[in-house]
Amino acid sequence: MASVLSYESLVHAVAGAVGSVTAMTVFFPLDTARLRLQGVVNVLLTTPLWVVNTRLKLQGAKFRNEDIVPTNYKGIIDAFHQIIRDEGISALWNGTFPSLLLVFNPAIQFMFYEGLKRQLLKKRMKLSSLDVFIIGAVAKAIATTVTYPLQTVQSILRFGRHRLNPENRTLGSLRNILYLLHQRVRRFGIMGLYKGLEAKLLQTVLTAALMFLVYEKLTAATFTVMGLKRAHKH
Repeated sequence: MASVLSYESLVHAVAGAVGSVTAMTVFFPLDTARLRLQGVVNVLLTTPLWVVNTRLKLQGAKFRNEDIVPTNYKGIIDAFHQIIRDEGISALWNGTFPSLLLVFNPAIQFMFYEGLKRQLLKKRMKLSSLDVFIIGAVAKAIATTVTYPLQTVQSILRFGRHRLNPENRTLGSLRNILYLLHQRVRRFGIMGLYKGLEAKLLQTVLTAALMFLVYEKLTAATFTVMGLKRAHKH
């Protein structure tokens, strides 16, 4: 036991810790890039499925906008076939650019969550379940509201059957994102970018709030089992 707790062992322990911290600090940007790249790869792989899913959901719906071209798909395979035949294979990736930007939605969410949490911890030693639930809900509401215009454009691009004036062509290019935002604002006003936001908030806010609550409870339970005390930043 004396050899384990010797000065030499302490030197090795400190040196190892410093080396670990240094390596983590140097390579942390690469780890962040890896996580972002995973999100990008996920978007690129799943966008064609979301495009088909969106079109099948909206098939048969009545639109007040006469510029929208109706669809007639018999199923998933037929939808893929018609999209590739009529619009080209690139149409399967309509909405990719907004989707890539929406990868930052969780980052915004966690940024506000941690910020609100730190502010509350300055006033009290421990957060209640209600505190965690509320700040989780607020953080998600902010992230959703900030990124919702992109989600609106994303849905329009995925549906893809919107004619572009004056050429009267069907939509199939990401360069039309700004055009769609402009048209949306011109036709419905700035609130047109937030149509359907209430439903989206109900869908995501409660889920995120519950997720943060479970996360905090599990983290606290883990620290308790390990006999450790969580450090709070004041």
